[in-house]
This record gives sequence, structure tokens and C-alpha cells, in this order.
Amino acid sequence: MKRLTTICLALVLAGASTFGWAQDAKPYKEGPVTEVSYIKIKPGRFDDYMQFLATSYRGLMDAQKKAGLILGYNIYSAQAKTPQEPDLILTVTYANMAALDRIDEAEAVSAKVIGSQAAQNKATVERGPMRDILGSELIRELVLK
Repeated sequence: MKRLTTICLALVLAGASTFGWAQDAKPYKEGPVTEVSYIKIKPGRFDDYMQFLATSYRGLMDAQKKAGLILGYNIYSAQAKTPQEPDLILTVTYANMAALDRIDEAEAVSAKVIGSQAAQNKATVERGPMRDILGSELIRELVLK
């Protein structure tokens, strides 16, 4: 009986160590999450849109970064190969997926920087003639261990 107990205990311990090894076997950890937005600037409106980005957008992103809502943001120029492809890419990086749920805090920062919801809506309408949003996606960095 003692031998059977020892064998069972050995099997349980072997299974536990195998399970623990499987949990740690990933050669990476999940890193920051980036929202990537693809923008097509309308003909003749590039400078107008860049002016918006340099003023209102930058102010909002800097305020969100200062509030700890985002890690950073970037603006990339892209060479569109077809009329359906973006010529500008905007990225906003968050610490993790949970940071995307801080909508109340983000809205408070937006209200402080841009103004009321009506002012924010007006600004959105004013940007409409400058660009088309082709789409967006979330990507997550995988950090190798």
C-alpha cells in the first residue's frame, strides 16, 4: 500500500511539474496594444489635415499621455499604391487591452482639451472634407522572453 501511495504521489508530482512547464513554455509575453488607423487624405487637403494633427490632435494625444491613458502616438506617411489605400497612418499605443476600457477618463480629457460633446462633434464634421477613414485595427506586441 505504501508503495502504491508513493507511485501515485510521484505521478501527481510529475503531472504538476509538466503542467507548470507548459504554462511557462511560451517564449514571449503579451506587450502593449496599438490602434492603427488608416487615413486617405482628400486631394488638396494634406496641409489642412496636417495642421489639425499638429494642433488639436496633438493637444489631445499629449493630454491623454500625461493622464496615463496612452503610452504614445505616431503619425506615418504612406505611399498609396492604389486610390483605395491609405496615405497616412495614425497609431495610438496603450499599455494593454484593459487600458481601452478607460473610456470615462478619456472622455473627461477630451472635454477638457477640446470642449463639450457638441464642440467635439463639430470638429469631427469639419475634418470630414479633409479625409476618409479607411479602417482601423488593434495589434498587440509580443515581447520575446
